Amino acid sequence: MVVKGLGQLDQDYNGSEIRVGIIHARWNKMIIDALVNGAVERLKSMGVREENIVVETVPGSFELPWAAKRFIDAQKVAGEPLDVVIPIGVLIKGSTMHFEYISESTTHALMNLQEKVGIPVIFGLLTCLTEEQALARAGLDAGESMHNHGEDWGAAAVEMAVKFGPNAF
Repeated sequence: MVVKGLGQLDQDYNGSEIRVGIIHARWNKMIIDALVNGAVERLKSMGVREENIVVETVPGSFELPWAAKRFIDAQKVAGEPLDVVIPIGVLIKGSTMHFEYISESTTHALMNLQEKVGIPVIFGLLTCLTEEQALARAGLDAGESMHNHGEDWGAAAVEMAVKFGPNAF
């Protein structure tokens, strides 16, 4: 059995007043592009204005936590602070321990980043055992076993920014 998506939202969230940062790795470009596009389309469908979606890139997933912190700080210094950030990366297991080290360290760093930056950090890191799993989670598989997880990350970003972001209280 495959559980699909984050489930039904508990209410309609209006993202028209939030700024969203998306920072993505460039490894596994085809999969990354689909995930980023899915997130952007979902953000826009929930009212986020296109000019309030800021996209930046980094070489790989390991660079996401540090670059996300710098990205958030730079937006604040520029007088255009973000309400939420979505780091997006794809890690696919190979024949060495590299996958385990990068997956674990990047996951922990992204989780801990939230407390440092004071805004929600959506976990947009796919950690897949095969390329087929990654393609399915990006909505690119030939079958209909999965959907684009980027859409879920976009919806989660709006919900978290509206309910718990810096302008929520």
